[in-house]
Amino acid sequence: MKNLSLDGLRTFVAVVELGGFAKAGDLLGLSQPAVSLQIKRLEDLLGRRLFKKQGQRQVLNQYGEMLLPLAKQMLQYNDAILQQFTSESVTGKVRLGIPSEFAARILPAIIGDFVALYPDVALEVKSRLSKHLLSVSRKDQFDLVLALNEDLDSATLPSFMQDQLVWVGDLSLSHRDVITLVTAPEGCIYRRRATEALDKAGLKYRIIYSNADLTGLTAALKEGLGITVLARSTVPNELPYQAQSEVLPELGPIGISLVKHTNESSNAVDKLAEFISTRLVV
Repeated sequence: MKNLSLDGLRTFVAVVELGGFAKAGDLLGLSQPAVSLQIKRLEDLLGRRLFKKQGQRQVLNQYGEMLLPLAKQMLQYNDAILQQFTSESVTGKVRLGIPSEFAARILPAIIGDFVALYPDVALEVKSRLSKHLLSVSRKDQFDLVLALNEDLDSATLPSFMQDQLVWVGDLSLSHRDVITLVTAPEGCIYRRRATEALDKAGLKYRIIYSNADLTGLTAALKEGLGITVLARSTVPNELPYQAQSEVLPELGPIGISLVKHTNESSNAVDKLAEFISTRLVV
């Protein structure tokens, strides 16, 4: 009887969730060739290819889609057993605030793993624009906030990592006389960086669709209504992106901050902050 490698399954899940072999290697402490080797060994054991080429990206094929939920389930059983015997008991309630694109693209797996490891923690997650998450008037609504931060050198709001802002969607639309944009509502950092960069480059544009939810924006982008700006790590797998093009200007980096909004000592809040900061890789 053959045995599946848990390391191979964890690498496979990391590649899918983080959107690339290099990012998965950063998370797992492996080189990109080592990640590729683990995926190949898994494919050889199963007798099936798990990925297919789509442009410059490797995306799941039908067998990869079939394996993904099973692999996650197996890893959850493994982690639950280890937690049962080795982890300290953590209890409490945590109100987490995150931007919608992180909620949709990156954090579901991280939060799922946290809940599996610490089932006695009540976790409440809400999505808002970073501007609203960091608002002083809303501090009482959250215990922990993950937010975008444009001041990369801020001493009061330090960034624990950076990401690159990129243009997302059908970039052939940038060759039109007037570039059409789909964006989040006013107050969104991505929206402001897009319009400021286009203004500086002397390019005409028009915002034709606004939606605070990444799912809505993704649908509009797939319909070819326009282009948008996102942090590279949050771009859905099915959408093309570029940091710049022949027409579009470079957007620069963005900081990501993790802010504790409660002054009270909470093992649950501290544990979640540690979990996110070590698991979130862009």
